[in-house]
Amino acid sequence: MDRHTARKTLAALAAAVLAGVMLRSCVATSYLIPSDGMENTLYRGERILVNKWSYGLRLPLMAWWGYHRWAPARVPREDIVVFNNPAQASEPVVSRRAVFIGRCTGTPGDTLRVDSLFAVVPEETLAPDQKFLYSYPPARQAELDTLLARLSIHSPLLGQDSARSIRSFSRYEYYLLQQAIDGPCWISPVQDGGARRQTFPLVVPGRGTSVRVQPWNRTLLCNTLLLHEGRDARLKGDTLYVDGRPADTCTFTKDYYWVTSSNVTNVTDSRLFGFVPEDHLIGRAARIWLSKEEGTGLFSGYRWERIGARVD
Repeated sequence: MDRHTARKTLAALAAAVLAGVMLRSCVATSYLIPSDGMENTLYRGERILVNKWSYGLRLPLMAWWGYHRWAPARVPREDIVVFNNPAQASEPVVSRRAVFIGRCTGTPGDTLRVDSLFAVVPEETLAPDQKFLYSYPPARQAELDTLLARLSIHSPLLGQDSARSIRSFSRYEYYLLQQAIDGPCWISPVQDGGARRQTFPLVVPGRGTSVRVQPWNRTLLCNTLLLHEGRDARLKGDTLYVDGRPADTCTFTKDYYWVTSSNVTNVTDSRLFGFVPEDHLIGRAARIWLSKEEGTGLFSGYRWERIGARVD
């Protein structure tokens, strides 16, 4: 091979390598499903293609110039997304953190109903119009009447003694009252022996929006501000302090998402690491390009009906 031919061959190889790197960095990449967290949507060991343009292209080499995204777009609810681990604070460069996958169940501004373990409770199981009993101090009667009139909530007084008054509200009406009350909420659910699954409203933060601090979300908000907003946030007793001041509300500069796994026993999702910031998003799971049962030989165990299937 003469020198001219060798030079052309090396140039062609370099161009092919560069094209492959650009394709993987800027168009699509492959991801191995490492666990059974997404079954029966995706199986352990399957390999999928991830579309990096689904939510705008996150520019590579974040260690050099930080986070930038071309043509950014919000994640639609129910998309299966691939993202970097939001809790891996030991790695300062986001793109170098471990890669996870999950289904987006909460978008910026959404209010989710979660239980005490932060598992999302489907709305169809909540019977939102069903009424439940709540108590409040009789001395707050005039204040409550004003709130009910302002919020157009009709709820007659059901009972009263020297210690408490009783009314019934739906979960949504109770949530509206909580948001309208200035300071700690003085309306409490009447205990029913644990017969019902207690749920809480969880607001997913968005850019420029404020989220009210509640007993069930203050640790989550504190961690989000500390890890992803660069704020000095800490808990002292039952109070959240932000930049040295007690905070009743928190305002955020990024869009966040709530991501869950299909397998409820697998907690490698937002129940573990909290909200997923927009800068951690890699792309949408697009296609299965290899599906093979674990522990099978080279020529067996292929799930041919799944190869090439769209991920949804």
